[in-house]
Amino acid sequence: MTKDPSSLTIKILDKEYRVACPAEEQDLLRHSAEFLNDKLNEARSKGSVLGSERIAIMVALNLAHELLQSRPYQEGYDQLDERVGNLQNKIDIALREIEVV
Repeated sequence: MTKDPSSLTIKILDKEYRVACPAEEQDLLRHSAEFLNDKLNEARSKGSVLGSERIAIMVALNLAHELLQSRPYQEGYDQLDERVGNLQNKIDIALREIEVV
């Protein structure tokens, strides 16, 4: 049986999972799985939470919390993206006007 080039096998908490993933995103997914696995193993080693499902829920909750705390920075990037988009539109309009003349 041949492996599907658009999928990747990752290992999390000693279990293997086959995940569909475009080839150009596999490195990022692999690093994401390693990061998650490290966080899960860290939580498991502390021993305060028992059971794989509970460990996964607690780690997911902590990661979601960290992500939401970083959102104010993202809002700044969104505004920057909007400004760059507006400038690009102005450039496009100016170039079209030059082509017409």
